[in-house]
Amino acid sequence: MSVSLLRKGLELLEASTVSASRPKGTATTATQPKKQLLTRKKKKIVSRRTRDKATVKGKVTKSVLEEYKKLQAVDHFQENLQYMMSSQFVTGSAITQKVLAQNRGRKARDHPETEAKKKKPEGTVFTDEDFQKFEKEYFPGVVNPN
Repeated sequence: MSVSLLRKGLELLEASTVSASRPKGTATTATQPKKQLLTRKKKKIVSRRTRDKATVKGKVTKSVLEEYKKLQAVDHFQENLQYMMSSQFVTGSAITQKVLAQNRGRKARDHPETEAKKKKPEGTVFTDEDFQKFEKEYFPGVVNPN
C-alpha cells in the first residue's frame, strides 16, 4: 500500500470519529469569528490539495507526442544547402592547393606501393686470368695442366 492511500484512510477514519463524537452546531463554533473559520477552512482545503498530489518530488507528466517529436531526428539538409549556396567567400586556389597537399598522403591508401629493387645476378669480379695469376703466386710448385 502506498503512503498516500494510508493517509487518506486515516483522514477518513479521523473525520468519522470526530463527527460522531461532536454534535453539529456547538457553542464553540458560534463564538468564534467568521474570519477565523474561513481561514481555517481554507487552510484545510489547501493542505488536502497538497497531500493529494503525487509524492514523487519533481514529477512532471509529459506528453507522449512531445517525447516522440523530441526524439525524432531533425533534417537540416535544406538549411545547410542554402547556407552553402549563399556563401560568397571562396578560398584562393593557392590556399586550396596547400590544404590538399597537407592532407594528401596521410593514409595508407594514398601511398603508392614501392616496388622492390631488382637485384642484379651476382657474378664474379675476377676473370679466369686473375685466378691463374693467383694460383701461380700462391702455389708455385703445382703444375697446371692447361
